[in-house]
Amino acid sequence: MFKNLFSLAGRVALVTGGSRGIGKMIAEGFLSQDAAKVYITARKAGPCEATAQELSAEYAGECIALPIDISTMAGIEMLAAEIKKREPKLDILVNNAGAAWGAEFDEFPESGWDKVMNLNVKTPFFLTKALAGSLRAAATAERPAKVINIASIDGIFVNPMETYSYAASKSGLIHLTRRMAVRLIKDHVVVTAIAPGPFKSDMNKAARDNADEVSTRVPAGRIGTDEDMAGAAIYLASRAGDYVVGATIAVDGGIVYANPGIKGDGWD
Repeated sequence: MFKNLFSLAGRVALVTGGSRGIGKMIAEGFLSQDAAKVYITARKAGPCEATAQELSAEYAGECIALPIDISTMAGIEMLAAEIKKREPKLDILVNNAGAAWGAEFDEFPESGWDKVMNLNVKTPFFLTKALAGSLRAAATAERPAKVINIASIDGIFVNPMETYSYAASKSGLIHLTRRMAVRLIKDHVVVTAIAPGPFKSDMNKAARDNADEVSTRVPAGRIGTDEDMAGAAIYLASRAGDYVVGATIAVDGGIVYANPGIKGDGWD
């Protein structure tokens, strides 16, 4: 009964922002569980192609680079068209590409609002919409397709850092996850989200460059590892997560739910 519960054998996935950081962790995790193909996107072609080559060399499945800027509707439509041209169906979509912006309240610019809200909220919605036909083509009651949105614990609790648009966007994405889940479960497409805490990435330079100091503010006593992030994504993407609909899983070492006295700098 429980054989291959976490297997992704034969499945095709797309991970946006997959060339580095959390996106790369998830892409590699999928390949480790025998995903047939994992497409990754990024704005910069060089790092995207390098990551695809690295992961393809390490695993049996294929990692394919699609370097496209999806911060605009034109980019979203270009990516969706490329996937449709290459694949008759899409089993898993991970909306991971994102941006952050920090500035004091009185100085916060409109550009820092629009850039973050567009990429962190608008892009996941319209990319999912553009690929809905491909997801529905893969989906059955016995094996639903999956959409996994990468939110943040900053969308659950108030981070002391002045990242207004980032916090609002991630909170919005968590609620958007629930709203999309209600609609798409009718088509056997399961929508969920992950809210990461501190993981090493270019976006989270504190965790990347000062892991020991950040770890003192995490109940688990450490920052997240590649395996922690990959494990959560594999769970949601596989048969193991088929009955988890609309939920957001905090993967944060206990910052949100096991630490009532949160102080210090930002986590994600």
